[in-house]
Amino acid sequence: MLILPLLFLLPLSTAKPPKLNSNGIPHFSSLPLNPPAPYLSAWGLYGPNDELGTLNRLSPAIVAAASKTEIKTGVRVSLNWAMNAQGNESFINRGNFGHRIYPAGPYYDEVWDYNSQVSSHWDSLRHFPYIQERKFYNGVEDGDVLGEGNGTRNSIHVWSERGIVGRGVLVDFHSWRLKQLEGRNPEERFKRFDPFVGETSGISLEDVRAVLKWQGTKVRFGDILIVRSGWTVGFNNKTREEILALQRAGSISASGLEQSLPMMKFLWDNFSAVAGDMPGVEAYPARANFTMHEVLLAGWGCPMGELFDLEALAAEAKRQKRWSFFLTSEVINLPGALASPINALAIF
Repeated sequence: MLILPLLFLLPLSTAKPPKLNSNGIPHFSSLPLNPPAPYLSAWGLYGPNDELGTLNRLSPAIVAAASKTEIKTGVRVSLNWAMNAQGNESFINRGNFGHRIYPAGPYYDEVWDYNSQVSSHWDSLRHFPYIQERKFYNGVEDGDVLGEGNGTRNSIHVWSERGIVGRGVLVDFHSWRLKQLEGRNPEERFKRFDPFVGETSGISLEDVRAVLKWQGTKVRFGDILIVRSGWTVGFNNKTREEILALQRAGSISASGLEQSLPMMKFLWDNFSAVAGDMPGVEAYPARANFTMHEVLLAGWGCPMGELFDLEALAAEAKRQKRWSFFLTSEVINLPGALASPINALAIF
């Protein structure tokens, strides 16, 4: 196992340095590292000014090892949903994608106008704070994001220097759930599962482990977890009228990972980033006294990727009977940005 470089605590902390496990990170039971910092936070783990969070786990050695073990056939698969895939009105009410082409002399130029949340994207560490404390990763405050000049603390452009690159692992929950329905007496929850109803369609840690076992996939430290819930499948199968009816119903609801301490421990112990094909990665509305957005983004500095297009990836993984791959994702270099298109390829 690779032991990460010496870790640092926040200078005002009087807590003893946490005990590190074989992967060079503190045990989950050590969180929060610096009380009274917020619930389950890891502020100061890589220094008080760190802006990479769990991407620090993607060391050159881990990335090099992933390239050696995962790139075997050279098949490349895009994970990018079309930027205008949601049409004239985004399901999550974040505005519409605009694209205008116009003549500029003898050639043509174009203008894009869109909210970064409406298609495949990574959320940055300045996107979502601990709600009650109004604190972002490593204690960054609202004024650092919305103050004069807006600043660049926790901006996603920092990630562009190295990219989000490493071993990706697909958890194809959607295919696994459909397989369960083929049995004689499938569980009622598999019948009731609806990617647009978060209250009854959470994906538990037991589900994730069952899918990994079904696939024969083993997780390694530093992996990038990608969960296929079936949300984009459901979206593509709905009429425009059905989508608009869901929007008019009020609060948005969607499937995703369940908020639980065992799930959070699993994520902390293993992954450098977490993503999925759904609008929020986690089930929404939350069914716990915390949200994953708070803990992953604001607490650990863990990138969250949303609305990934996983259909071609799932098909290729099934064809090759291998659900791990080399993932390369380059975010935009825009100082101050809150999110970025993923620009992602899975390489088998």
